[in-house]
Amino acid sequence: MAKKAKREYYWMECSSCGDRNYRTEVNTLGGVPKMELKKYCRRERQRTVHKLRRK
Repeated sequence: MAKKAKREYYWMECSSCGDRNYRTEVNTLGGVPKMELKKYCRRERQRTVHKLRRK
């Protein structure tokens, strides 16, 4: 039987305005990855870089 991977919820925070717009589940077994994605920010009304943040 396979081991369950340890997964936690993290928020995606906009780098320009600081809003936490998206919640995602991340595998934390080998450490938390430094992930940056271009996502849509409702306050800025454009696609901006979002980074992983803990709540």
